[in-house]
Amino acid sequence: MSTSDKFAAMPNEEGYFGPYGGQLVPPELKKIMDEINDAYETIRHTDEFKDELASLFSHYVGRPSPIFHAKRLSEQLGGAQIYLKREDLNHTGAHKINHCLGEALLAKYMNKTKVLAETGAGQHGVALATACALVGIPCEIHMGQSDIVKEHPNVTKMKILGAKIVPVTQGAATLKEAVDSAFEEYLKDPVNYFYAIGSVVGPHPFPKMVRDFQSIIGREAREQFQQQHNVLPDYIAACVGGGSNAIGIFTAFLHDDEVKLVGVEPAGEGLDSQRHSATLTKGSPGDLHGMHCYLLADAEGNPAEVHSIASGLDYPGVGPQHSYLKDLGRVQYESVTDEECLNAFMGLSRVEGIIPALESAHAVAWAMREAPKHNSSTKILVNLSGRGDKDADYVAERLGL
Repeated sequence: MSTSDKFAAMPNEEGYFGPYGGQLVPPELKKIMDEINDAYETIRHTDEFKDELASLFSHYVGRPSPIFHAKRLSEQLGGAQIYLKREDLNHTGAHKINHCLGEALLAKYMNKTKVLAETGAGQHGVALATACALVGIPCEIHMGQSDIVKEHPNVTKMKILGAKIVPVTQGAATLKEAVDSAFEEYLKDPVNYFYAIGSVVGPHPFPKMVRDFQSIIGREAREQFQQQHNVLPDYIAACVGGGSNAIGIFTAFLHDDEVKLVGVEPAGEGLDSQRHSATLTKGSPGDLHGMHCYLLADAEGNPAEVHSIASGLDYPGVGPQHSYLKDLGRVQYESVTDEECLNAFMGLSRVEGIIPALESAHAVAWAMREAPKHNSSTKILVNLSGRGDKDADYVAERLGL
């Protein structure tokens, strides 16, 4: 089977990427998911929707996001040259706005009365609250109490934007519990509510939809890199929790076998501990939140309590397309510890004057680790998926700054 055949028509009509994905939901909810898929497939091909989204990307989000050559960091490390796709410069400070605008427009088209979502680091929550304010539809965000404390600046922004914040105190009170809580609320009225899932996870069609909206990152990056260097990058790296920013940049390069794609997971306090979120590195196939995917499970087979210094990566599952790409060997999945992440956070801040999100700092850390292994002709492109304003106080307190 050729590479092109492997990646053709992902997902299939049932929402499967190879054996992963699907709609593992009750029959009555499957009907709602199919209606969302039908509405999406209808609206995405209309000139009105495409023109409105393109206009918002350009005049509201500020796309295209630039590619920046981190010259001083590359020089300091020696070896490969590191480049950054600056999704942190988007309106709301991360890649999340790309799919939130699409989901909010779809919800409005379907005449939904409320948009629901979970958030971890708060970037999806801020982006969705922003998009809902723009299109004029009520927004409710479920967020783990641990993350509310840790990411307080984003909580304030969501409130200013008019979103209702629902604190979640069950379990570890982080991202997985926020998903559970938001889904429970959604089930009260799935006909009128719209659950705007924040990554390439959940039941079909969400892994496909979120990927499609995020794929603008890779399309831009491919064109920009060729214009600037007349070649494609040798490596593309992106952090992976659920996996939306990574799929967003990887999609345009899946058929380019010469481009090595690297997804960087959180190793937390070490892969030999229980305090990590390295799902693809240490997990195995299982079911979670309406999909079949790689999963970190406990001894009873339930989703494990996981950990990452980055709230947006603190999830025991991963997108089904990432699961399939791992099995195919097309994407290499690596991991980075909390300590390496913090070093990259401070390194990029002090050498290039760019404060990255802790999530994105995982990908930067991998690039910093990899660069010295190569010569200066090697080019590494990192998807800098978000900025670190939300993390600044937490990092300063942790490091005693």
